[in-house]
Amino acid sequence: MEVVEYRKEYKPYFIQFNTDWITDNFGHLEADDFRTFDAIDQMVEDGAMIYFAVESGEVLATCMTHWMEGDIWEMCKLASNKHVPHKGAGSAVFQAAMQYAIAHGAGRLFMISNSRLKPALHIYEKYGFQEVKLDDYEYERGDIAFEYVVPR
Repeated sequence: MEVVEYRKEYKPYFIQFNTDWITDNFGHLEADDFRTFDAIDQMVEDGAMIYFAVESGEVLATCMTHWMEGDIWEMCKLASNKHVPHKGAGSAVFQAAMQYAIAHGAGRLFMISNSRLKPALHIYEKYGFQEVKLDDYEYERGDIAFEYVVPR
């Protein structure tokens, strides 16, 4: 398995994997999902990065990181190909996105998720993320948030 940075030819996989993940678990996409999908190329141009795990030409998983404010970066849109076994692909792209954000000045990594997404929660905890409480989880489906403070 190889982890690669964003390429335009992989953009449809990013959209499809995330659409599948969200609709399979929550029934529908939210307005912010569509805004992200519409702005992928601009976000990458502005410094965000999307990683893809690829094996034998098959895209297995994807994860995005982007700058929010100050030294805070968001980890988001972790999703996988639901049609192919891919043990470890989600962890691989998540770790690559973390490393990218840290290399680009992140002092804190942040994410919003849902407490019923056990495989994703396991990945977050595996990489040292801690739950934080919020007054507003921004998404209808968001009910849990995590942060990772980069050791200095």
